[in-house]
Amino acid sequence: MKENMKNEKEETILKELKKKRKEAINSSGEKYYSISVKQIKEIACKFQTKSREVDILTLKNNIIPKRYQRNLGVVSPSEQIKLLQSKVAIIGAGGLGGTVLELLTRMGIGELIIADKDIIGDSNLNRQILSKETNLGQSKTEVAVKRVKEINSSIEITGHSVFIDLNNVKKIIKGAEVVIDALDNLPSRFVLQKACRNLKIPLVHGAVAGFNGQLTTIFPEDKGLELIYGSDRDLPEHGSEAELGAPTMIPALVASLEAQEVIKILLKRGKLFRNRLLYLDIEEGTMEILNL
Repeated sequence: MKENMKNEKEETILKELKKKRKEAINSSGEKYYSISVKQIKEIACKFQTKSREVDILTLKNNIIPKRYQRNLGVVSPSEQIKLLQSKVAIIGAGGLGGTVLELLTRMGIGELIIADKDIIGDSNLNRQILSKETNLGQSKTEVAVKRVKEINSSIEITGHSVFIDLNNVKKIIKGAEVVIDALDNLPSRFVLQKACRNLKIPLVHGAVAGFNGQLTTIFPEDKGLELIYGSDRDLPEHGSEAELGAPTMIPALVASLEAQEVIKILLKRGKLFRNRLLYLDIEEGTMEILNL
């Protein structure tokens, strides 16, 4: 009975979509149908359904939401649907995490989790995309949730204003298909890796210090951080970022690479930096890939 009602509702929504769709021509001269953000939101409101479900229904019926038009060509309509049906957790909402959040929101990852207990301070303004003079002193997590809703109201986001630890981390990341390490201290990174191993979730690790950055992707069965940092015993609270700083450019670059790893994992395409460490020195203009 419920399935029949769902199908009937989808058919009704589809009729409305077909009324509102507009014919367009892409850069290759091919015709296609498109629909605007405003129209999708109106339809979602009219039929009391989620905008994301309307997005998915349009793509299934070869109607392209204009917000995803420039994604297509790089990803197919069916791959865009997969992204909309995916769930990703980002741990840390600073220079790395805030930018990863922005990028994944614009790519159309359907469900996001963000966790960070920090508040926005003056020292964040040089590199953290979530930081503005007007939100100094506000919770990074609350600002992150608001930012996502301003960019793409179809995205469902859950915010946790906490620092992760052994007691809460599994609950926070449970259900995610990929987890992003956007942390700034080594003990928490190892806590996160352990939880990802236990829940069998791939982890994308990124770190920055000065003009240097690094990236690797760790699957549950991989050795991972131990190959980079050694044992998780007697780790310093903070890495070299505390001494070398974090200029504007390097967090944005590493965050972009982290976001791309997420897309590759979700869509099962491309070559991951799995069991490999990408090491960047943007001052010297060098890039090394080290086998782990």
